[in-house]
Amino acid sequence: MKPLLLCVVAMAVAVSSSGDTARSDRCTPSVTTVSGTHAPVTVCSGALIFADDFEEFDLEKWQHENTLSGGGNWEFQWYSNNRSNSFAHSGLLFIRPSLLADQFGANFLTSGTLDIEGGAPADRCTNPKWYGCERSGSPSNIINPIKSARVRTVDSFSFRYGRVEVRAKMPAGDWLWPAIWLMPAHNVYGTWPASGEIDLVESRGNRDMYNGGVHIGTHEAGSTLHYGPYPELNGWERAHWERRNNRGYNAEFHRYQLEWTPDFIKFSIDDVELGRVSPGAGGFWQHGGFNSHNVENPWRYGSKMAPFDQKFYLIMNVAVGGTNGFFPDGVTNPLPKPWWNGSPSAAADFWNGRNGWLPTWNLDKNDGRDASLQVDYVRVWAL
Repeated sequence: MKPLLLCVVAMAVAVSSSGDTARSDRCTPSVTTVSGTHAPVTVCSGALIFADDFEEFDLEKWQHENTLSGGGNWEFQWYSNNRSNSFAHSGLLFIRPSLLADQFGANFLTSGTLDIEGGAPADRCTNPKWYGCERSGSPSNIINPIKSARVRTVDSFSFRYGRVEVRAKMPAGDWLWPAIWLMPAHNVYGTWPASGEIDLVESRGNRDMYNGGVHIGTHEAGSTLHYGPYPELNGWERAHWERRNNRGYNAEFHRYQLEWTPDFIKFSIDDVELGRVSPGAGGFWQHGGFNSHNVENPWRYGSKMAPFDQKFYLIMNVAVGGTNGFFPDGVTNPLPKPWWNGSPSAAADFWNGRNGWLPTWNLDKNDGRDASLQVDYVRVWAL
């Protein structure tokens, strides 16, 4: 049984020297700000302001993405609301991939048309970009062959500054890409990455993958900030950290932690600091080295933490593959990577190599737990 954390804003009753009773408010106001349907009305310093222990799957707290857009990376999954791909059981949230062919048949991938726009509000396509709402398959340009899930608190909870802890176990299986991250509730400074992105943890599901002699699969977890005036000028490399675990982050649960203040952003795993950014007066503009470019600073009227001085919401997902380089070409894996990142038929190449990667997912064992991102709890505290 997981410990239940309760936050109570208490009013203390004290007796004055004259015998009269006096009420004293124990709530110390916090610099943390919140919004959303599940945000508290009052934010007290140190208070637990959002939590889920996943005794049930609360779809008022977690809203599903419904899109074929591939995350802008031409990933190979369709994110949808389906209990094969996202469900709560025994106090855990599972996000698990499955095969589109199991629902529609393998021939559908190369000859069918998939229109995911729905009539109910919860079934609307959430991202039409990159052919995200409708795709037709051909032998070289197949429909996304994987189904998975991405859940987010975009309607229910956003916050600025605070402490986050997510206890989770990463999935294992070739070419799986789990992530727990945050995106801006409002693009106050412009479209991505001008308004920022906070990646609490990303990993890769390959159990035995090496790049340049370094294990970059399940043994590696990373945290990253994305920020910059436009996509081609992104300072993520100056705010990216990795930690290795020889047992693999899929072997047991770990606590992935973020401390986000008006002065710094710090990432930790199991209370051990992974990395931090403490920008000076020049803020993230100077930290990213953008002051040497002939481009206007979108954060010039923000604080030194801009773009990370606005509200963000939580996201959790399992992606598969993609062509943006997160799975580099030329990696060493027991079975070679079945696509290259410049291929116009990357999804088809991936699918045609399924005899290699599908057995590593173990979907037919223990309800596919090996390939699942398993989340024990999510907790957010005010500063």
